[in-house]
Amino acid sequence: MSEGIEIPEEQLKNDVCKVMRNLFNRGMVSALGGNVSARVPNAKEFWITPSGIFKGELTPDDLIKLDLDGNVIEGFGRPSIEWPLHAAVYKVRPDVNAVVHAHNPVTLGLALAGIGLKPITVEAVMVLRRVEVVPFAFPGTDQLAKLVAEKASTGARALILQNHGIIAMGANLYEAEAIAETLEEVAMAQFVSMALGKEPPVIPEREVELYYKLYKLG
Repeated sequence: MSEGIEIPEEQLKNDVCKVMRNLFNRGMVSALGGNVSARVPNAKEFWITPSGIFKGELTPDDLIKLDLDGNVIEGFGRPSIEWPLHAAVYKVRPDVNAVVHAHNPVTLGLALAGIGLKPITVEAVMVLRRVEVVPFAFPGTDQLAKLVAEKASTGARALILQNHGIIAMGANLYEAEAIAETLEEVAMAQFVSMALGKEPPVIPEREVELYYKLYKLG
């Protein structure tokens, strides 16, 4: 799904299922929790995982295609109740073609303790770049979708949903997956350091600014 290259929708659907299996195997989504969506670049419709089906063994036939207003275009069954937040991201972020909503346990644990993630690894700087926290709102509600849209519109690549989970947004599915996984890896490293009684050293701000300038990153 590189820019300028259109991926066939069947491959897109296969990739959604593969990413969901990867997240399930890593313990970042539960049997029935978490959801993933993706779209062809610039499309006004997206494919999303269903509600109430075991996330570790999804097939392309399980996925549902929606427009940005939540109308079913293709597929059977019920789309994830979180479809409004996925649609909200696509509406405000034309650069985003994939959204991962997972329940990263360590990331969420730190957030519940009021501890923000710090730029303690190269991956945190290169992959995450900017993380925003979204105040609590119940899953599947218009209120949550609105809050997500507000934070996503700032250009963040990842959102932490207070008392809930995370959202990772990428230009393609594997970028979104990498962002979700990097969140958990950074959170785990930070937790281990703090559990051992040590405040983890951060990468100096001047080095971060130099990296962003070098690679023309916002």
